[in-house]
Amino acid sequence: MKVSGMVGITPIGVGMSLSPYIATCVRTLREAGLTCQLHAHATDIEGDWGTLCSGLRQCFERLQKEHRVQRISLWLKVEMRSDREPSLEAAVQSVEQKLHASG
Repeated sequence: MKVSGMVGITPIGVGMSLSPYIATCVRTLREAGLTCQLHAHATDIEGDWGTLCSGLRQCFERLQKEHRVQRISLWLKVEMRSDREPSLEAAVQSVEQKLHASG
């Protein structure tokens, strides 16, 4: 089942800069086969539900092993559609078309 959504993974107790940890997670999710669009405060994701679950587990494991993170917070918003496959690109294009149409 294909899903789209948004994820935020936050290591706790690692200092002010989170970019090395975020880079590890985005790289891990992409290597798992997910489409990721990085934003300032979250990452949009798209792909197979099972792949997403596995990719998130791999993120936790890499943060623990490679960065020695002891505490991790995760928030996840996922959308599944039964009428068509969800698409990050299609969702953005739909809103952009309406913005341009209303002038």
